[in-house]
Amino acid sequence: MKKSKPSGYLASKPWVLVNFEALKVMATHQFEGSLEWSGNLGTGTSAYDQYGRNFEVDTAGKFPIAGSADPAFRGDGQRINPEDFFMNALSSCHMLWYFHLCADAGVVVIAYRDNYSGILEIAEGVGRMTRVQLRPHVTIDASKSVANAQQLALDLHHRAHEKCFIANSVTTEVLCEPVVEMG
Repeated sequence: MKKSKPSGYLASKPWVLVNFEALKVMATHQFEGSLEWSGNLGTGTSAYDQYGRNFEVDTAGKFPIAGSADPAFRGDGQRINPEDFFMNALSSCHMLWYFHLCADAGVVVIAYRDNYSGILEIAEGVGRMTRVQLRPHVTIDASKSVANAQQLALDLHHRAHEKCFIANSVTTEVLCEPVVEMG
């Protein structure tokens, strides 16, 4: 079956079909999970000091995560708290974008560790993570990387921050102090 030419087709130009509507659509991804409170000590939330802060996070097909409030808020210090989750999300998103950019640029990362920290400020009973400091320490394989790999590896942290989905979704100040060493 022969395709008909679109209206406005000029005989002197090659015929190329472009779906301009598809070019305008943003890619979207949906994520789902569940959180279940396990802190009912028998009387529910009858009083502030009468319930536990423990919960479990479950995402289908993934390992469950045991969570709680920070001990400052009567939580279990052995469990990950919401502030930890927040900083974990920022750090891991940055790292994954960084790896993508390094792979594309010819920088071979062989080790990565981020010792991050964050500041939670509470005023008038309302808390906000105001700053997260990422401190990625990266080791690159000089023998398998491009010639200017060390400087490029440092520069790519800025681009990774610009691309990070999580950093683009928050108003928290996210700072990055990378260290790159040749291995």
